Amino acid sequence: MLEWFGSIGGWGWVVIGLVLIGGELLAPGVFLIWLGLAALLTGLVVGLTGVGWQGAALIFAALSVASVLAGRALTRRKSDEPDAAQGLNDRGRQLIGKVFKLDATMTGGEGRIRVGDSSWRITGPELLAGSEVRVVRVDGATLVVEKA
Repeated sequence: MLEWFGSIGGWGWVVIGLVLIGGELLAPGVFLIWLGLAALLTGLVVGLTGVGWQGAALIFAALSVASVLAGRALTRRKSDEPDAAQGLNDRGRQLIGKVFKLDATMTGGEGRIRVGDSSWRITGPELLAGSEVRVVRVDGATLVVEKA
């Protein structure tokens, strides 16, 4: 096994890289492409410098880690960042900070507001119909409001 691994040379690394990149088509997940790029670069280095199989393995390992980390940084979604909104399916969070008018007078600290074509249950201070309220947080399917 080590004899084969020691004899692959620079072109062998290029072939391994192309196979890994092609494998990304069969098993999508944006991971094999980074290993494939690391193998291609390893083939380039081995072809130019003629390092042995031990050096090539170390170069491939280092380039694999570097390319996976670089790929992860390049493909990070904004939703993965802590300050980003939770997305389209979390409409309540998107309403935080917005101001709306009350449909009816709030009684017992509860009422309703219209947001587009939907009606939301709200809790907050007792206010008269037509008063403006600001959404401060979401509690399940209920918006918590304060006087704007």
